[in-house]
Amino acid sequence: MQNAFGDCHHINNKPSIDARTLPIAGGNSELRSMNSDDPMFYAHSGTSGDKSDWQILKDHLAQVAEIAASMGAPLGLEEAARLAGLLHDLGKYTPEFQKRLTGADIRVDHSTAGAAILLGDLANGRDKGVAELVAYCIAGHHAGLPDRLNETAACLNRRVESFGADLDPVWKSELAIDATRLVPNLTKGPDLEAVAFRLSVVTRMIFSCLVDADFKDTEAFYAALEGRQVDRMWPSLQELLPKFLQSFETDMQSRSSNATALNRLRADILTHVRAGAQREPGLFTLTVPTGGGKTLASLAFALDHARTYGHTRIIYAIPFTSIVDQTADIFRSILGDDNVLEHHSAIDEERFDPKAYHESRDKLKLAMEDWAAPVVVTTNVQLFESLFAARTSRARKVHNIANSVIILDEAQMIPRPLLKPCMRMLDELALNFGCTIVLCTATQPALDQRKLEGGLPLEGRELAPDPNRLNDKLRRTRIVRAGPMSNAALLTELEVASRVLVIVNSRKHALELFREAEEAGLPGVVHLSTRQYAAHRRRILADVRDRLETEKPCRLIATSLIEAGVDVDFPRVLRAEAGLDAIIQAAGRCNREGKRLVEESIVSVFSTPDYSSPAEIRSLVADMQRMLTRHEDLLSLAAIKDYFAEVYWRLGEQLDSKGILQRFILDRRGFTDFAFRSAADDFCMVESDMVPVIVANEEAPQKYVGELEFGGKTSRNIAQKLQSYIVQMPLNARDLMVRNGHVSFIRPDLRGDQFAVLHSKSLYREEVGLIWEDADYLSIESMII
Repeated sequence: MQNAFGDCHHINNKPSIDARTLPIAGGNSELRSMNSDDPMFYAHSGTSGDKSDWQILKDHLAQVAEIAASMGAPLGLEEAARLAGLLHDLGKYTPEFQKRLTGADIRVDHSTAGAAILLGDLANGRDKGVAELVAYCIAGHHAGLPDRLNETAACLNRRVESFGADLDPVWKSELAIDATRLVPNLTKGPDLEAVAFRLSVVTRMIFSCLVDADFKDTEAFYAALEGRQVDRMWPSLQELLPKFLQSFETDMQSRSSNATALNRLRADILTHVRAGAQREPGLFTLTVPTGGGKTLASLAFALDHARTYGHTRIIYAIPFTSIVDQTADIFRSILGDDNVLEHHSAIDEERFDPKAYHESRDKLKLAMEDWAAPVVVTTNVQLFESLFAARTSRARKVHNIANSVIILDEAQMIPRPLLKPCMRMLDELALNFGCTIVLCTATQPALDQRKLEGGLPLEGRELAPDPNRLNDKLRRTRIVRAGPMSNAALLTELEVASRVLVIVNSRKHALELFREAEEAGLPGVVHLSTRQYAAHRRRILADVRDRLETEKPCRLIATSLIEAGVDVDFPRVLRAEAGLDAIIQAAGRCNREGKRLVEESIVSVFSTPDYSSPAEIRSLVADMQRMLTRHEDLLSLAAIKDYFAEVYWRLGEQLDSKGILQRFILDRRGFTDFAFRSAADDFCMVESDMVPVIVANEEAPQKYVGELEFGGKTSRNIAQKLQSYIVQMPLNARDLMVRNGHVSFIRPDLRGDQFAVLHSKSLYREEVGLIWEDADYLSIESMII
């Protein structure tokens, strides 16, 4: 069939809603001039009663259009972004909105007008199809990208149907509207589904340009009005590359003085990876085992590749919040403190204090919103949830993700229920938006399209020199099956080994095993789990590393969080059964520095007859056990790839369990039925019923909690400071603690239910963290642990 976006095969029979035929109230025959002594239309009010310092609407629209166009130009979306900027506030050409600016308490929808006009007859031919995408952006530039059609009045079609504002016809003479040359140069899609998703990403890019431009122009107007300056200037990556590369070479020279066999191997890997930076941009894999120096090798590749191909940004995404600061510190030590943005806050930027969200903030906080820094170290959550976001706060950064070198560390950790949407997004970024993407891991998942339906074109795109040889050379451990082990059996192992790590699958198991080890009088027993807040965990790990380096007794009992790239080196590890990827991550904590014999560095995998595992872990255990019948060596790359292929084959359609890809449809006539809002609501990389409790047992969090009592500082600002002092716990357990007076919300009249603070401080123990079980009868006096 032929549609506005080219030739595609029809794959969807869903009836369409053709918004182009919907009536637009306030059409040409109904437009009238404003009956007022002031013929001027304004975008934003100022302080002067005579309106001499108010922002004129046509000026705001023209400025936003030019800023958005400049952002869209590198993406091939210059004219579409310009059109979005010119029409985004068209609804302000009404008497009602102008009255609102003078203080009238009336609600005015100013975002629908431009979308309604665009869905009329401003554009023709293929440009009309792109104008439809721009309409989503205009309608959503305040409340977020809408769905085309859903059960609410906020969907695009219903808003257009009910649009009835009387636009003053002066807008036609004040705005130079050009709805031509809108169509971007895109790679042709193989089918209608692929084209639909591709166009949804185009919409997100236009939307990002629009909302970022709108924010910047509005911010500049109010900053000038208030006589303040906004520091948004960052040097470009291309300007900084000579300095970055020189600093990297200096750092490598300082490391080369320790010429061990391991460091020579790391140097060989680095040289080979850097040579690959000359290859054509696109998708790559970097398969380097733990200890092979893949963090620095991937950074070197990104610097060299950006120099060759002109990329504007380096984005390093990590699955674990707990090690973002570790990686950012490495990058800052080489590239300089002022050039690396570390963005991993779990805070919902607009949830706390929407009115204060647009206040002036320092450059670092501003950069978190638009990722304007040359180097960004972030989390998978921030990266992917921004790419699939509907809200303006997260979507602002999306246009700055384009034309970046993106390193995905531990790529196998992309949540499986969202794997297919994430892969489709990565493919789009590489195909049409100038990104080079490196899937960087020690356990390369089977994401190649030859092995996985809907996978990525990864054949011949490996950057590491002979991954199988590296896997053998960098092997530090051997895995043995230990069979079922009770806590008593585990204690026997702990008695024999003075420095040993035990990893189990639940906080309950970790806590009970720790208590039994304490009761047995074993020296150097340490507990680590998410019962402890992050600042506390960092102190525990510092103590663990000191014990290991000085060969003091160190019997660490932990949950799987220790596998999240935490740099510890135990001579012996015991791991409760889990997926093969988790077992290999656990093995990365054993003989990490390669100082001991491989034969003596044993990772024992055991089952837990007294503790049940979550269903997801049980199914992964079954996948892992099937590998035992096919591979003698579970640490081989063949076993790892076979394991992931097994997992992905078993999950099938569950690799897009929320049906994200089905939310973006082109109907039989080529009209879009995109569900941005509902897709964003369902695209959640961390599914959890856990809620935060602040543990203010130290001076710093006590100070920040005190600031919550007053209205002078924004909730968002304080929440950022409190991130390191939060424990996530089950919602029903927190509710129980609130009812029994152990936890309360601070200033709910001002802050809502955002800040739950622990008052019964004895419920938080230095050895184990927060104890919430039996909170219905425990009190400070009666609590016994």
